Order: sequence, then structure tokens, then C-alpha cells
Amino acid sequence: MAAMWHRLDVFARRLIPAGLSFVLVMLTVVPLPFPGFGTIVPMLALGSVFFWAVHYPSLLPPAVVFTIGLVQDVLTGALFGSGAVVLLLAYGAVVSQRIFFRNKSFLVIWWSFMIVAFGAGALAWALASLFSVHVIPPVPALYQVLVTIAVYPLLTVILHGVHKFLPRED
Repeated sequence: MAAMWHRLDVFARRLIPAGLSFVLVMLTVVPLPFPGFGTIVPMLALGSVFFWAVHYPSLLPPAVVFTIGLVQDVLTGALFGSGAVVLLLAYGAVVSQRIFFRNKSFLVIWWSFMIVAFGAGALAWALASLFSVHVIPPVPALYQVLVTIAVYPLLTVILHGVHKFLPRED
């Protein structure tokens, strides 16, 4: 019986990165009483996907990243699939460079996140413009990227706090 509870505990802990990523998607659609905030809400799912791709990619596989993106698209009203593409490309880029991130300082990782965030924001803006058949003003997308970059340190503190509850990576 103890072995079953242990397996259940490990299984539940392995779900933490995905569950937390979905919670962060939900937080991005909570209406706040700030004028214009809806257009520059931080890309919390991107921050979460980046963090887990650097630290624990096995606990956030591509299929889960894809699903997070689709859920985000449905909840935000974005072009269905665009968020999934953006998150998957960011995830793939980070996982492919995972060796680079090993034993790097937070500033190096944050700088790398800035690059990924600008790329993700540009891609999301380009996809939205392409499918709306006109060029959407890029300034709100730029502000969204800047807010996302500014929020990432706080998000990292929260995710590192959760990190200690995860099972050891194989």
C-alpha cells in the first residue's frame, strides 16, 4: 500500500509544472481594473514554459506545451493554434540549448529569456497580423513583451519555490 501512495505522490508532483502553467494561463485572462491592461498582459505561459524547459523539460513535454498554447488561444480569443506554435517554437529553442543553460547565472538566463520573449512576441504579432489581413499596430505587442520580461524575475522566484517539491529528474 505504501508503494502505491509513493507512486501516486510522484505522479502528482510530476504534474506540477503543467498544472502551474495552466493556472498561469488562467491568470492572464482575469480582468483587472487597469485601462488597456488586456492588451499588455504578460505572457506568463511563455515564462513558465521557458523556466521548465531550462530546468525540467521532461516534466513539461511538447504535447503538454501544445495543449497549454491551445488553452491559452481559446481563453484569450487569439487565432486558434497561434499560441501553441509560439510556445512550441520557444520550448524547442530552449530545450535545444539546454546544455548552454547549465550552471549559468540568473542574469544569463534572464537575458536569454529576453531574446526568446522578443522572438515569441514578434511571431505572435506577425501571425495575428497575417491572419487578420492587415498590419496590427506593433506597440501593444512590444509593451506586452517588455511587461513579460519585467515580470519574469518574480515568476522565477515562484517557480523555484515550487521546484523543490518536484521529484528528481531521471
